[in-house]
Amino acid sequence: MGKPRGVRGLRVLMWVVIAVEVPVYLVWLAQVGYLTGQQLPPGDVARWAPPVLLPPVAVLFCVMAGSTWWLSMVAGHRSPLREKWIVAPLVFVAAFSVFCGVVSAEEPSVPVGILSTIMTGLGMIGLFFIPAACSPRLLDVIRRRSSTASDEAPR
Repeated sequence: MGKPRGVRGLRVLMWVVIAVEVPVYLVWLAQVGYLTGQQLPPGDVARWAPPVLLPPVAVLFCVMAGSTWWLSMVAGHRSPLREKWIVAPLVFVAAFSVFCGVVSAEEPSVPVGILSTIMTGLGMIGLFFIPAACSPRLLDVIRRRSSTASDEAPR
């Protein structure tokens, strides 16, 4: 039996988000990290840290949290996103990413903050869903979750 069209469409949508937003987000992180580092005094060794460390840390933390979440969904456990040790790295990446986006602007403003938040959110969502999009068990989890939801629905 083939895969239902909805699951195929969901997987395609996930890969479109991943393929488009993740590279844009990582390039954006490197750029705003570089501009943020340039705000530090010349000769400060920490000037290189934001552009070099922020993109790999974002990938590591988001994919790690996504993998933990996805493995718990496959196993049928409750979501680990309720655990502080999973949420803390995501909050760190989001806060530092938005901070660098705002600080790197020539004139920090509310629209710059909104744009930084949107870029961060979309990029982190793309990174977070990589494990689910790669999983051959996506259809099984969707079926199980939808049957559980329909069993719990009031009649």
